[in-house]
Amino acid sequence: MLKIAASNRLSFTLLSEQDAGLLFEVDQDQEVMRYLNGGKLTTMQSIVDIFIPRMMQYRSPAQGYGIWQVQRLEDNAYIGWVLIRPMGFNTATPSRDDVELGWRFKRPYWGQGYASEAARAVADTVLANNSNVRFLSAIAVPDNAGSIGVMRKLGMQFVKRYLHRDALGDVDAVLYRMEVPQVETK
Repeated sequence: MLKIAASNRLSFTLLSEQDAGLLFEVDQDQEVMRYLNGGKLTTMQSIVDIFIPRMMQYRSPAQGYGIWQVQRLEDNAYIGWVLIRPMGFNTATPSRDDVELGWRFKRPYWGQGYASEAARAVADTVLANNSNVRFLSAIAVPDNAGSIGVMRKLGMQFVKRYLHRDALGDVDAVLYRMEVPQVETK
């Protein structure tokens, strides 16, 4: 199983189907959910019936794909999570060379650089261990300035605004992407 080393302020643990409570906890703030579904709180039933099965479709401990719990080192507080998975994981043809990076943090921890620190730590480790990946992508609604700021901090560039089609519902979205530097092997 791939491990993500602790960053300066954070530690990481790959979530499993037993961690529904942690996923539920983050989704119980209207502001956290504002740019995801208009502020509607997620029910535990939705976590169990929809979110966990979706996570299990792409979860791969060996590759590092999944949702990583993020804890603050100073007090072990659970502050949110980072997701990394193949783009189009829920389609007939998921990408083999483009991975999606996403994050969701509890509101008291916003604006402190945790999302970019955590996303960078997860992405760097997963990308270093999956040489087939050429692109790192992220999706947000156009008004989500916080997430777009994280994307830019990570070095991603705007690609397009489009209708993002998903089994959970289609949304107006922006796509940011960066090319992953390839390490030459001799």
